[in-house]
Amino acid sequence: MGNKQTKKKLSKEDLDYLVNNTKFTKTEIKDWYRGFMRDCPEGLLSKNKFLEVYTTFFPTGNPDKFCEHVFRSFDEDNSGKIDFKEFLLAINITSGGNPQDKLNWAFSMYDIDGNGTIEKKEMVEIIAAIYHMLGSNLSNNELDTPAERTEKIFEKMDINNDGVLTKKEFVEGCMKDQFLYQMLTADACQNEG
Repeated sequence: MGNKQTKKKLSKEDLDYLVNNTKFTKTEIKDWYRGFMRDCPEGLLSKNKFLEVYTTFFPTGNPDKFCEHVFRSFDEDNSGKIDFKEFLLAINITSGGNPQDKLNWAFSMYDIDGNGTIEKKEMVEIIAAIYHMLGSNLSNNELDTPAERTEKIFEKMDINNDGVLTKKEFVEGCMKDQFLYQMLTADACQNEG
């Protein structure tokens, strides 16, 4: 996705690209960039730094596994690092993207092997990571196991009963079910839809 060389100043090309592809203004992008460079002076966010930051949002749980999946979905060029462009595009989607954008991003996170479908084992892995991340915020009385939850999701979404979810099945299933949308996009306070 982005250029991986170290740079201290945001290029005009990257700034223009981000203005045209996010909801952020030039001023907001420059502010984000200053903060990103303060935290990541080389201009690249490592998986460890990402985990360190993410952990602060879930002090009662363990976000390690979920963080790995989120990081993988943000690291679009599979470099093992997230550059500023990847970072801001991801923030744009997860913090205020429209439901369709969030679902497309969520699909890529659940499609662990990148083959274009979500298998049950992939869904179980992500849901287990979500449960682990939320830790004591979840009451066991309210939960199914990750495998049971996956079965219920597939019952609702797997329209052709082939045992995998296509992007179309995933997106349409989530758009029809507010609870699934919130759970599968990890969006506890959805504003739209």
